[in-house]
Amino acid sequence: MAPLDRPLPERIDWLFALARRHAQDFSSPEAWLARQRYLARHPTAIMVMKCMDGRINIPIATQTPRGIIQPFRNLGGIFHLGWPHLGEVLLAGVDKVLREGRQTLMVITYHYSKGDERRGCAGFHFRTDDARAHTFGIRDEVSALFGQQHQTVYPLVCGFETDEEALVLHGPHGLTLNMADLREADLPGLPARLQVLLPDMPAQMRADLLPLLEGNHRHIAELRQRERTLDIEHREWMICVGRGFDWLHLPNLALIIGPYSPDLADPIRKAAGIIRGNMAAGRIPADGFLLMSSVPYEDVGVDRARAELKSRFMARFAGDVIRREFPDLASGMVVRQTVLNWNSRSVEPLDRPALPG
Repeated sequence: MAPLDRPLPERIDWLFALARRHAQDFSSPEAWLARQRYLARHPTAIMVMKCMDGRINIPIATQTPRGIIQPFRNLGGIFHLGWPHLGEVLLAGVDKVLREGRQTLMVITYHYSKGDERRGCAGFHFRTDDARAHTFGIRDEVSALFGQQHQTVYPLVCGFETDEEALVLHGPHGLTLNMADLREADLPGLPARLQVLLPDMPAQMRADLLPLLEGNHRHIAELRQRERTLDIEHREWMICVGRGFDWLHLPNLALIIGPYSPDLADPIRKAAGIIRGNMAAGRIPADGFLLMSSVPYEDVGVDRARAELKSRFMARFAGDVIRREFPDLASGMVVRQTVLNWNSRSVEPLDRPALPG
């Protein structure tokens, strides 16, 4: 559990210990073998576009081995494929998969709570219809970029109901499939339901989507056996800018801003405003907050050097926005610049500056 009421230095130490544990688990022989075994049976690459909300942990909700699903996270789950950097990252990812002879399933998500709309997406001011409409707009952009036949890249709109962590699939003809509505006896008929729901999805993709849905059904059943606190208080105390925060899947602790939009200053301002509001309301200690940058790299040498330069730039850019717009908040800002070894998922700090005060 996160030490939410501890001094800032202890919270930061806890955070990096969490990152180290995640890297150790990811790099273990058992985890590596599980990923290889899974990919041998299910070769479709899976990308997920989602909100920064830590409740939306698709690998956990589908009981999928770590490292199989590639996430794209941004404030509110808001993306536009016309954004230069986002388009480049997506194209590079799809091209790599294509050269391996595989297809790509691009899952485009929105989230909501069936119990209380205020537990929905704050990025869309808790208006689920608006969030859902945005995901359909992204689906249209994916089709325009990769083709309308969807034989290589398939855009799948998927809701995520956070009370039960259930997937809600949207087909191209208005049909839906809510995994929370399925009984155990319905599972043998799930392949036939998918064929009706997603008739234009290639057969291999449908076969590779099936274990995610079966895992989600098991996950929902397990959650129903537990007592859960759904009214989680927003206590964000860190702003994360960049990519490579897969290890940071905790509800309402971090505000994660992907480096995709041409106007990064706007989400940074919004995130800083949330941090200041949390301090003013006493939800988090007022002794400071963390600004953390991260950029992944795959190879040593030039690739890592590029990641280091980019991480330093993003930290400097975000810090300048906060100092300019929120000078009172900036006095308690701690900046940590990192890069992420994509092969081991190890977070590598670039410096360790002094704490505020």
